[in-house]
Amino acid sequence: MTSDVFTHPIVAGVDGSPSSLRAAHWAAAEATHRRVPLRLVHAANVSLAAYVGGFGPTDEFLEALEAEGRRRLTEAQAAIVAAHPEADVQVHLATADAVPALLQESKTARLVVLGSRGHGGFTGMLIGSTAVALVAHGHCPVAVIRGRKADDAPPSEGPVVVGVDGSPASEAAVALAFGEASSRRAELVAVHTWLEFSSDIEYFYAQQYFPAWEDIEARENAVLAERLAGWQEKYPEVTVRRVVTRDRPAHCLLELAEDAQLLVVGSRGRGGFAGMVQGSTSQALMHHAPCPLLVVRPDTARSSW
Repeated sequence: MTSDVFTHPIVAGVDGSPSSLRAAHWAAAEATHRRVPLRLVHAANVSLAAYVGGFGPTDEFLEALEAEGRRRLTEAQAAIVAAHPEADVQVHLATADAVPALLQESKTARLVVLGSRGHGGFTGMLIGSTAVALVAHGHCPVAVIRGRKADDAPPSEGPVVVGVDGSPASEAAVALAFGEASSRRAELVAVHTWLEFSSDIEYFYAQQYFPAWEDIEARENAVLAERLAGWQEKYPEVTVRRVVTRDRPAHCLLELAEDAQLLVVGSRGRGGFAGMVQGSTSQALMHHAPCPLLVVRPDTARSSW
């Protein structure tokens, strides 16, 4: 790590929900392992306050909103410190809505961590535009913390799975995934889908025009090997399993992530992973990933966040 790594905290959004607390615990473990601060952030939803207040919220309402935010932060901090006594835990109450608050935090964060479900300032974090906005416009990677089931803690064992398609975002994801696999002493599963079909009918017709599947698959295997070669030299200790498939990206990644501890994807792709955070693939991963999902853009990647 370089010396400035220690100045960038891991930021976790806190809203009082069990999901956000599980995400904060995951973030605390990562921060402790990397010896960086953990910054717990609660966004007081001022837009909601204005809506409830009609022509504008009263001072008393705003004070109550901020008091509730401070209470949630205090409770989260106490829980984190009790479970992770070595963690350097900071708290921040943002008097702004979730999107601008977290976008601002991402400017100095090495990672922003979100729960898969929330309420209060982070209501609908993964259902509407908030998560998409953070991934699309944030200044650092974003992690969405999920478990095998809705209320499960995130898994801590298994491989790291990464989607590879050769785009700049994918290259950034591969770099981050190798670092994570090395740090966690885990196997890396590199997944390359070379054709995308939105339905079985499309797949059936494609077979008529691409009869030499074996030749194409051999070529795509070579492409994947080329994409990974430099990183395997840099991380010789990482065991890599390559998966080349003509399955749909979301289905393939979700299936391989079933026993994974981390799923890493780029926020913009091409080929099989095109539109990763702007279409059905992103929604499927955000809503159904059975493990933490780490999304990175090429201009926000840090090789050792």
